Amino acid sequence: MEKKYYKTTYNCPLGEITLAGDGEYLTGLWLKNQKYFGSTINKHTIKKDNLDIFNHAKKWLDRYFNGKRPNISEIKIAPAGNEFRQRVWQILCEIPYGKTITYGNIAEEIAKERGIKRMSAQAIGGAVGHNPIAIIIPCHRVIGANGNITGYAGGIDTKIKLLKLEGINTDKLITL
Repeated sequence: MEKKYYKTTYNCPLGEITLAGDGEYLTGLWLKNQKYFGSTINKHTIKKDNLDIFNHAKKWLDRYFNGKRPNISEIKIAPAGNEFRQRVWQILCEIPYGKTITYGNIAEEIAKERGIKRMSAQAIGGAVGHNPIAIIIPCHRVIGANGNITGYAGGIDTKIKLLKLEGINTDKLITL
């Protein structure tokens, strides 16, 4: 039997967000017109606004957009992806609020874990870009080498807004 997925929407300062879940876990959070929108869930989602997981996620997002620092562990998440992507997303969850790291930093960490000389920062970028739970899994906190603000599935302007919300001075970062 195919697993059921549910969806709802949430309005925030960035516009409309779509939340998806399986009834117990949050499986997706996408900004309107985001690249790879809904790519990791069953296309036949059922609109259901009042699930507990959605209510928790909306309260988390309310606090986040009001400048609080909600913890990722407060939300039961289950992003769908292969082992490599799961590891990258786990590293993203460890990036502290208001801090950034580079794709290269993540590549170095995974290369070390795997006992290999190097890992492609582009491979990391692919996994970061396919993050199905934007904002909560903070892929916006990953920047390119030399402070370059590169790629964001929700758009560079949105990435800059999220970084500024977290108190990161984006004036010193370079927009490509």
